[in-house]
Amino acid sequence: MLLQDYSAYTATDHHTWSVLFTRQLEKVKKVAYHNFEPGLSTLGFQARQIPEFSLVNKRLKSLTGWQIYAVPGLIDDRLFFEKMLNRQFGATTWIRKPEQLDYLEEPDMFHDVFGHIPLLTDPMVCNFLHGLAEIAAKHDYADVAVEMLARLYWYTIEFGLVKDEGNLKIYGAGILSSIGETDFCLSEKATRVPFDIETIITSPVIKDKFQARYFVLDSMQQLPESLLVIAEKINALSYAS
Repeated sequence: MLLQDYSAYTATDHHTWSVLFTRQLEKVKKVAYHNFEPGLSTLGFQARQIPEFSLVNKRLKSLTGWQIYAVPGLIDDRLFFEKMLNRQFGATTWIRKPEQLDYLEEPDMFHDVFGHIPLLTDPMVCNFLHGLAEIAAKHDYADVAVEMLARLYWYTIEFGLVKDEGNLKIYGAGILSSIGETDFCLSEKATRVPFDIETIITSPVIKDKFQARYFVLDSMQQLPESLLVIAEKINALSYAS
């Protein structure tokens, strides 16, 4: 089992975290989903040092029952959903180099920890993630089911926008952790469309550039509602085959 070797982080690593944390929090504090910044505070995240997973887990466990575990990088979708079924969320332990501050194709610890983990303090987000995993498990992690669920995850938890308290806000971690995509997704250059399951499950994921379109929830309540819709669609495919 991979562990976070906290003592291995260098002064440069902590400085990189500090620079990223400070500038990204300033960038998103007015445009992030309203539970994001309280999540950062509740978990004790600070600019001066990289979070220690063991301490984060103590706080998360008491709040929502979730835990984070260390991964070396991207893991396959099946393992990802299997872990989420047990309320475990994978996070990388390595952090980008100073010369990679503005862009990194493969998600590093700043993306995973700053972008994702604060919203694991939000019960609605946690229940949505667990619901995705339950559907995947029900269908024995069949490729077609996992692919559809992975796309729903991508266009919500990674790159989702929501109408929150009357304003357009960001809740997707891929945006919250990217200074460039934060600006782009809210600009006139971006294509923003209403949240639609049919379109999402036929939209391939985009990993090497800004998203071609962003799906906007009318409210976060659409997340649990979407589980019912996608479960029905996967069931229909299973019966057809």
